[in-house]
Amino acid sequence: MPVERPEELNTEDALQQWREAERTAAVARRGRIAAETAAAAAAEAADAAIATADAAKAALASASLAESSAQKTATAAKVSALSSRADVADAETEMAMADVDEAHAHERYRDATARAADRAARDSG
Repeated sequence: MPVERPEELNTEDALQQWREAERTAAVARRGRIAAETAAAAAAEAADAAIATADAAKAALASASLAESSAQKTATAAKVSALSSRADVADAETEMAMADVDEAHAHERYRDATARAADRAARDSG
């Protein structure tokens, strides 16, 4: 469309140019808004990516700590199990010795009662 000097434009042509200028300005505004929105989304995506990377690092560190803790717990459990087995063995030994002592004491009692019965029979006879 040829550019005319303002004093040569009639109302219809001036209105037409104004409408075209408005459409161009509206398209430019929408383009600017779209570009701003895209830039904001890109910044949010970058922040999210950084947060995800930080979370992944923290998760890796937590996993390493959990593995270390599990290893220490397993070692402690193994030591505890071995100690408990030793305690059971000691208790079984003590129980066996107590059973032997009880059997000997019972035998000594039977011998003592038998001797007492013999003495009583001799004394009464």
